[in-house]
Amino acid sequence: MSENKSGASRRSFLAGAGAAAGMTGLQITIPGIALAAGFPERPITLVVMYSAGGGTDTIMRKIAQEMADAQGWNVNVINKPGAVGGIATQFVGGQRPDGYTVLGGANYNRFVRVLGHADFTPWKDWVPFKAANALASWSVAADSPHQTMNDVIAAAKANPGSVTISTSGTGGVWHELAMIIANMAGVELKYVPYKGGKPATLAGLQGETDIAGGGLHEHIDLIRAGKLRNLCHTSIEDITLDDGTVLPSIASIIPEARALLPVGATYNFMVKRDIPPEAMQALADGFVAAVNSDGFQELLKAKFFQPDIKIGEEADREGALMEAVTVEIFNKFKDQIGAEVKTAEELGLPKPEDFDAWWPPEGYTPPPIKSGA
Repeated sequence: MSENKSGASRRSFLAGAGAAAGMTGLQITIPGIALAAGFPERPITLVVMYSAGGGTDTIMRKIAQEMADAQGWNVNVINKPGAVGGIATQFVGGQRPDGYTVLGGANYNRFVRVLGHADFTPWKDWVPFKAANALASWSVAADSPHQTMNDVIAAAKANPGSVTISTSGTGGVWHELAMIIANMAGVELKYVPYKGGKPATLAGLQGETDIAGGGLHEHIDLIRAGKLRNLCHTSIEDITLDDGTVLPSIASIIPEARALLPVGATYNFMVKRDIPPEAMQALADGFVAAVNSDGFQELLKAKFFQPDIKIGEEADREGALMEAVTVEIFNKFKDQIGAEVKTAEELGLPKPEDFDAWWPPEGYTPPPIKSGA
């Protein structure tokens, strides 16, 4: 594999994992496709894999609302947090594959197989519809002794493992990105898991942990209110709020981090691959209408999410690439995960630098969705 091709794979992953804050919305249309006859004939249940109030819940509830408004459907939302999505995934996977129970997921559900919480392949046995990306954020309470990221680095170097940071769950995306940032900073932290971004944010706010780890969207209202102070985020450039407050990019503190940015979380509807094609197409139509709606786009702008719509094989490919990258990262930092980690060989995945030559893998079939894209 050439170095250029390896770089292309890496850039493809980073582009999927996050996008610049100024990114404009991507419009996808589905021309001339009729909704599935009779679908839906009863309410749809959207099962969110993280707790209420976090980024995944915020995105999924807004999509459900906009989908209901656009399509005239009845969409109920429930939360089943735990095992970085494993509990919700097992619940939805155990339901009849008819399209009436949908997984409200994040990060292509790539952690459950890597951590051994499930034996299915997320991008092969499920169909993801991607809505948006988010930026990672480290923030501290207003009265924290750590005024800046450099204060945290100094404290962690003076006493390795003494500085604590909250995550949305062991082996989740904010855990993964916190390890990457800490590694770049050359420090050792103690990672404290919670069941979602909101409780992780509250942990930092209330002093349960030194740092609130999570997404900028989960911190921004508390930052604006002066209750949290942002130490860094994973956009390429600093962000200046309307009141002049500057939120520093990690690249302004650790310049070599720029090559990895922007990076963060992704948000995905996920349906079982064996649901009727007509139901899958109807859900794809409804999803695209929802994420292109003015209401959804306004939410993204207010919370510093970035629109990034992907469906069909494009979404499958990105999910597989991100899973391959996670396997490599988790095996590199295995001693910091606190859980068993599968290897690429065990999961039948290539190294990230070999991904372009590997995709599509033998036996892969694109989902039966007509996107018009």
